Amino acid sequence: MKHLLDEFLNYLTVERGLSKNTISAYRTDLEHFIGRMEAVGIKDVGKIKRQDITSYMLYLKDKGIGANSISRALVAIKMFYRFLIQEHLAKEDVSGVIESPKLIRGLPDVLNIDEVDKLLSKPDLRDNIGIRDRAVLELMYATGMRVSEVVELTKEGVNLDVSFIKCRGKGDKERIVPIGKKAKEAVTRYLEKVRPGLLKGKEDPHLFISRLGKKISRVTFWKMIKRYAKLARIKKDITPHTLRHSFATHLLEHGADLRVVQEMLGHADIATTQIYTHIDRTRLKSIHKQFHPRA
Repeated sequence: MKHLLDEFLNYLTVERGLSKNTISAYRTDLEHFIGRMEAVGIKDVGKIKRQDITSYMLYLKDKGIGANSISRALVAIKMFYRFLIQEHLAKEDVSGVIESPKLIRGLPDVLNIDEVDKLLSKPDLRDNIGIRDRAVLELMYATGMRVSEVVELTKEGVNLDVSFIKCRGKGDKERIVPIGKKAKEAVTRYLEKVRPGLLKGKEDPHLFISRLGKKISRVTFWKMIKRYAKLARIKKDITPHTLRHSFATHLLEHGADLRVVQEMLGHADIATTQIYTHIDRTRLKSIHKQFHPRA
């Protein structure tokens, strides 16, 4: 089955043109599925029955895997079978009528404005890496970019003269997002004082550069935000995505139109953006309960 998986992943790359991150997710989910099938003695894709896939879903549930992750795994399996049928590599799509588990989407953690200020103030501007990190954090909060988008953001994609960035999101879709005064100041300081030194005479199109003179990694982003959250004594479970959530929530709290926020976040479906209206309603209920005399 592993050679069929390789053919499927090659199809996603060459014919569907999916991103590396998406293909990596498909690979992980399908390798786990194939590994489980082989572990229970099924080594031929033609021997897999509908009940085997259902049993696999229950196996994931018993392992404590969340409904969202199980649903994603089933999507990967369904895509795999569609490819097999299309290429005449399987006779029957045994995944076709299996339904995804009900998704329970939890509300993401967001920072309040005071917590954002504390977090963004922690990089030490007397240090070159601190100047870079301040620019990273300011830009992420100013634009709501995903970590993968910040990693791939190029120097040419930042136009400080008219205060906007141009980045590529999921599905290789390009979007333009404005940046504010503080983010502009932080990025300008980084470009003038730090980036040339990090490059050490080399050339690299990416905006944010590591100590080694290469584009900064997603792992570095993760460690960075965890470290500054600890320094700011923020107890919430913060990830790089937290600044994206906070960006959207604060815009809506201050009256931004949902469609505009959708465009800035790069969401294909406005239903994805609407989760932030639930956060806002939760906040309003909390305030009502705290201050209304008969709440």
